[in-house]
Amino acid sequence: MEDNEKVIREFIKAWSRLDPEELASYFADDGVYHNMPTDPVSGRANVEKLIRSFIGSWTETTWDILNIMSSGNVIIAERLDRTRAGDKSVDLPCVGVFELEGGKIKTWRDYFDFATYQRGLV
Repeated sequence: MEDNEKVIREFIKAWSRLDPEELASYFADDGVYHNMPTDPVSGRANVEKLIRSFIGSWTETTWDILNIMSSGNVIIAERLDRTRAGDKSVDLPCVGVFELEGGKIKTWRDYFDFATYQRGLV
């Protein structure tokens, strides 16, 4: 397995620990996180803030990798993100496109249907 793909597999698994600081540590200092329904966020500290803001109500999450492909510094991971917030839950199909540099996430673009997320957790 390529090192970059291994990093992304570990990153996806880390979400189950719901630790924003740990998750942000996977990003380059100037890394960008772009949830496609919202504006991109730049810089590790801002990425951590964003993650903290939307997982604050989550009580559990497990992300299943359905397909993963890598070519050099680009990794594409199709996932099913299973998330609970108290008595609410959602199984959210997603595709993440990751660009790595020096073993860190330089850019992460996540594509999903925001209405599916809202119907389940909001």
